[in-house]
Amino acid sequence: MPCTEEEIVSLPESRHLAQRLLTYEAVAGKNSEPAESAAFRVCAKLRRPLITLAGVAGFRSLLSRALTLARAEAPSLSAVQVAADGSLKGLDELEPQIDIDKEQARDRGTILIAQLIGLLLTFIGEGLTLRLVQDVWPEAAFEGRVSEKERGKFEHSR
Repeated sequence: MPCTEEEIVSLPESRHLAQRLLTYEAVAGKNSEPAESAAFRVCAKLRRPLITLAGVAGFRSLLSRALTLARAEAPSLSAVQVAADGSLKGLDELEPQIDIDKEQARDRGTILIAQLIGLLLTFIGEGLTLRLVQDVWPEAAFEGRVSEKERGKFEHSR
């Protein structure tokens, strides 16, 4: 049975952060391959540090669970699979196959990334999740509920 919104830690915040990451990647990706979706790029960029943290199998499990949770809200994501190396397969092919508008496509990506962020919040906490995001996107400003004490602790450890 899929998790409800209440069962995912900080789901509204996860969605907000997911939307910001996707918007950032959509703007940054205007110079990349047109077939490469912003959601694919966000997952690909998070892949390396999360594999370092949890290993390939751990990241693959995390992304697979996020995808399973996202499919409950966006059944069209059933065409997407997580490969053995932890990469997403089928996300780029999904856009042309389904006659949907860009807003629905963006919503699908937001749902997937929000579920991944929600799982990260659950397993590694807000401070480490935000630091990971800031390490991957250092030029972007992301806000969170990290207390000033935690923020100072993370800044000193860099």
